[in-house]
Amino acid sequence: MLGLQSSSRGILALSICVTALGGCAHSQGTSGESAQSPAPSPSETAAPLPGEPPAPTGVETKEVTYASGPTQLKGFIAYPARTDKRPGVLVVHEWWGHNEHARRSATRLAEMGYVALAVDMYGDGKLAGHPDDAKKFMMEVMGNAQEGAKRFEAARALLAADPRTDADKIAAIGYCMGGAIVLNMARTGSDLDAVASFHGNLAAQQPMKPNAFAGKILVAHGGADPFVPPEQVEAFKKEMDAASAKYDLVVYPGAKHGFTNPEATENGKKFSIPIEYNAQADAESWQKLQQLLAEVWPAT
Repeated sequence: MLGLQSSSRGILALSICVTALGGCAHSQGTSGESAQSPAPSPSETAAPLPGEPPAPTGVETKEVTYASGPTQLKGFIAYPARTDKRPGVLVVHEWWGHNEHARRSATRLAEMGYVALAVDMYGDGKLAGHPDDAKKFMMEVMGNAQEGAKRFEAARALLAADPRTDADKIAAIGYCMGGAIVLNMARTGSDLDAVASFHGNLAAQQPMKPNAFAGKILVAHGGADPFVPPEQVEAFKKEMDAASAKYDLVVYPGAKHGFTNPEATENGKKFSIPIEYNAQADAESWQKLQQLLAEVWPAT
């Protein structure tokens, strides 16, 4: 894993995640506009990633192509097989790009009854096979906060425009780089009911202003994550408290960076990176996400 430090209000301080799933839960504490792209007109295909399992019974999936300015983006939507409009959830991928991990999360959310869009922050559905490529792709987005926000909002517009989605009920979750992105969108007051960060970097590009975000925030953090040190966690808590944010920070002792992806351990060994899958932390953090969404959208 690599750590990327921000330079005076420039690049978002970010720990780069490769993959994961993780550990034991311990509640650490609770408390409590980006440029909009026009709603895109998606083109649809039905080509899953190689080796991707079929959607579970009662869930339908499709690939979509949308755009942010001149950048063509390739997403993946999963939705329950029902006719009423459902809340929508954006899923922002790790630094590897729009991969099976993000799609798997979207499918799981659809099983829970939500319309979920695994977004593409890199363009053309680019995937990195090596950390050097992942860092390059990530820097193209994280080095230009305005462009990253536009791509996020293009995905949000796509999800809101989907006929199955209740456009008044949108949330976002993210992994590693994606976790930093959704937290940053909350800091800028994006119109989201909730955001959840899994093993994401917590450093602020610009600290949240008081009452800037009306939604709820969940942060699932690995207690043995060397890329998000204790002082960063404490700074995040102080930032959220000062902003009167409604947040839940949960620390999983022993869980390493990237604890939600079953491929993390293998990739950690392959690239000599301290990341590791942790089944218990993965399951418990997902349960926390379920609770969060049930709180913001009761009786849905």
